[in-house]
Amino acid sequence: MMKPFKALSARIVAIPIDNIDTDQIIPARFLKTTDKTGLGQGLFSDWRYDAEGRPRPDFVLNRPGSQGTQVLLAGDNFGCGSSREHAPWALAGFGFRAVISSSFADIFRNNALKNGLLPVVVDGETHRRLLELHAADPGAEVTVDLAAQTLRLPDGSGVTFPIDGFAKQCLLEGVDELGYLQSYLPKIVAYEARTPDAVRTLA
Repeated sequence: MMKPFKALSARIVAIPIDNIDTDQIIPARFLKTTDKTGLGQGLFSDWRYDAEGRPRPDFVLNRPGSQGTQVLLAGDNFGCGSSREHAPWALAGFGFRAVISSSFADIFRNNALKNGLLPVVVDGETHRRLLELHAADPGAEVTVDLAAQTLRLPDGSGVTFPIDGFAKQCLLEGVDELGYLQSYLPKIVAYEARTPDAVRTLA
């Protein structure tokens, strides 16, 4: 069960680098596990830690102000590269609930949506303005309203963002695809009870 995504007001972390691929998000050495637990520690590992495993103080996620942030502001074409589902697992494990970019790799976007991580696509001008507003006040918040499909910037302006209707419903309810199907189980059982002959014929 995922946490339902309603409206989120939060500070952002900016990593405005274009073409961040999934191997940078979570290096291949972390792919041996099928458990999401602890993957947040490996997020951007090669950037966050030195060769001895010590945090690099100049990397944004290691700065005190980045702790507790829930929105990542990324560069263009975020999540390109391999299809590893561990990438959204690691982002969510760190605490991110949404990623804002001017574009996402298709496979990453789909994996993110299936794992409770909202990819928010904005136009280039909005992306540029958001970077400027964040630079001027790193503590300023954005508001992501999934139901309304709107992003409100720190200056009070707002834009809409696209999302697939089924993915939106799953995020709002806090269920994955399997959970969505299972929510209809009582209706399926009731139907089978009413029409046993039809069920036996189909079997």
